This record gives sequence, structure tokens and C-alpha cells, in this order.
Amino acid sequence: MTRVEWPRAALSDVCEAIVDCVNKTAPTVDEITPYKMIRTTNVRGGWIELDDIKYVTEDIYKIWTRRQVPRRGDVILTREAPLGEVGLLRTGEPVFLGQRLLSYRADPEKLDNRFLLYALRGDDLQRQIKALGSGATVEHMRVPDAGKLTLRLPPLAVQRRIADILSAYDDLIENNAKRVGILEEMARSLYRAWFVDLRFTGREEVTLVPSSAGKVPAGWEVARLGELAADVREPVDPSAVDPETPYFGLEHLPRRSVALGEWGRAGEAQSTKLRARAGDILFGKIRPYFHKVGVTPVDAVCSSDILVLRAQAPEHFGIVLCCVSSDELVAHAAQTSQGTKMPRASWDVLRKVALPLPPARLLRRFDHIVTDSLDMMHRLVLKNRNLKLTRDLLLPGLVSGEIDVSGLDAVSSEGLSSASLED
Repeated sequence: MTRVEWPRAALSDVCEAIVDCVNKTAPTVDEITPYKMIRTTNVRGGWIELDDIKYVTEDIYKIWTRRQVPRRGDVILTREAPLGEVGLLRTGEPVFLGQRLLSYRADPEKLDNRFLLYALRGDDLQRQIKALGSGATVEHMRVPDAGKLTLRLPPLAVQRRIADILSAYDDLIENNAKRVGILEEMARSLYRAWFVDLRFTGREEVTLVPSSAGKVPAGWEVARLGELAADVREPVDPSAVDPETPYFGLEHLPRRSVALGEWGRAGEAQSTKLRARAGDILFGKIRPYFHKVGVTPVDAVCSSDILVLRAQAPEHFGIVLCCVSSDELVAHAAQTSQGTKMPRASWDVLRKVALPLPPARLLRRFDHIVTDSLDMMHRLVLKNRNLKLTRDLLLPGLVSGEIDVSGLDAVSSEGLSSASLED
């Protein structure tokens, strides 16, 4: 296929503004406010994730946005640690740039902001960014170089067509992620209602009696977490397994989400790892306050910095998962962790946690609800994995002109959703 040749343009010529952050750390507050700081860790894979955020006061927000108030549609680039991550601001919330970030605001008469996002993620601009990176220990791009980056600039209508195609994938990915979040919150809420607040079906018909786990309904038992789950430590040399075997490191475990859809390859791992099988619960024990707990949907190997937990009986899976992924247990793991720079959670401590155990029928009912929800989550995150792979295969050809969009039918997230349901 013949590449469509487009003229090159410097970003400084097609953007209304290129604005750097205030190059010092904003003083944050512990309480939640409307004013959020975007950090480099929030910029990943085309997205600005605002689920792990720092807050500031209104006065600080005004000072840190004196150069420019970020708005929906701005494209944010990390110019250091890491260099070259990019994301589109998809919210109108009051946010501001933390250190090592800069924003591009496209001139709408010359450049589609979504096309700019995808171009910055493409091979051409990524090579330019890396080439401009300097520093003996940490790669960083100088602010004056931000406008020197050049992109192939098709006509605005073509930019929008390309952006529509790629955005259709991103829209469906976002919708699936929201559905996963809803399912997770429902499971957490049900666990809290039944096993913390003791508001389960039939609660009116039972009395509460004292126990080592506090008051529990009569007829319930109290079990230690270690009686319901085991820490499975089966060492494996990554070189002894198929190099394509899925590999989970801490970097693959999202914060506060049990649905795991990203992983690496065993061929990229070094040193002894642990074997995990589909359905095992992975608990990140390094800096446990990061709340990295999830269920692997595939047989895999994983970092030895992860606890591989396996329910002792099938009916225990739901309550074990909800317990170890709860805010309370993660907080307990953080409080009892050992080490200053790299605090580690201890299974010897966590296994002693007591939790109420209902009669078998109620326990099985809860487990069915949790496992059904988890099955749906895994289907959604695996669909998202495939959508991302397809989008990333299309992206370089589309933004470079190697794929001519004039003959392509319009793509919508609804069409992709219908097609994905037929998988």
C-alpha cells in the first residue's frame, strides 16, 4: 500500500499553547477537595487516570494554574520519569499539572486534539521525543524542545476521520472499564453489608453473639484467614517455561482493582518467580498501601514480591477475595509491614486476621455472586486487552499515512461493542 504523503508541521505552529508545569511541588492536603494535581503516574497509555490523586486548596490551585487552566481536550505529556507518556484530558474537573508535565492545546483550525494524542503515541514522534531526551541518570526533554517536535499533518477532515477510528476503540475500552468498576463496587458493597455491617438476608431472624471477631450472628463461626486460604509458594525458573507464558509483576497489578487484564511475558522475566494458576489471588506485598490485589484470569508466573493466595475450598473463594482486597485488610497489611524504604506485608501476620464465616448455604450464595461478577469482569478486561492490541496495531499506520482512510467505513464504539459481543 502506498503511503499518503502529508506535509510536516512543528507542534508550535499548530497548537494554541504549549504550557509547562510550575517546576516545584505543590503543597497538598489530606482532605478531599475539588482541586486535583495530575502527576506523571496519572498519565498512561493515552489516558489521564484520576483514581489515585493528590489534592490542594483553592488558593494553591489558583497559583499553580496562573499560566493556564487545563481544560477538557488538552494533551498532557510526561517529559521526565518517564519520558514520553501521553494522555488526553477527558474531564472538566479543576485539575493542574504536577512536576515534569506539559500540556499541548491544539489550534482547532489546524489540528484535531485527538489526532495530536495519537500522533504523539506513534513511532515517529516517540522517536523524536526519545532523541531529544537527555540526562546522565534520568531522561528528560527540555521545555523549549516541546514545540520543535514535528508531525505529518493531513487535512483536518482526514485527521478527524483517523481520530474517530481510534477513538471508537478508546470509547469502548472506557465503557468496559466503567462496567468493571461498577461490578467491583457492587461486590465490595455486598461484602461490607453482609460480613461487616451484618445486613444480610434473614438478619432479622438471628441474634448476635460475642466472638473473637466481635459480635456475629448465632450459628456463624469465626475463621482465621489462614484457615480459608493458603500462601502458595511454588518457585519456577522463567527460562524453564514457555517464554510466552503470562508474567505478572507489581507493575501489572492496577491499584484497587481485582480484575487483571495486563501482563508481560515470562521470557522477559529474570530470576526465580512463583507459579500461579487461573483463579489465584495475587497480593502485592511490597508497599501494600498501593492496594494491588487481583485475580489472575490465566495460568502464569509472577514476581516473588507478590503473595499467591489460593482458597482452601471453592466456596471460600468469594469471601477470601473480598477480605484480602478490602480497604481494612490492606490498611492492616500496611500498618504491620516491615522495612522503611520498601515495606513488605507478611502473610504470617495476615493469616491471623479473623473474619465471620456464615453457614454453608449463605456462604455458597455469596461466593456465586462474587464469582459470577468476577467472570464478567474478566471477560470485559480481556476484551479491552484485545481492543488495545488492535488499536495499537492500527495507530502507527493511520497517523503515518500508510493506511489510507478514504476507503474505510466509519467506525463507532457501538459497532465495535456489537462485534465484541459476538466473540
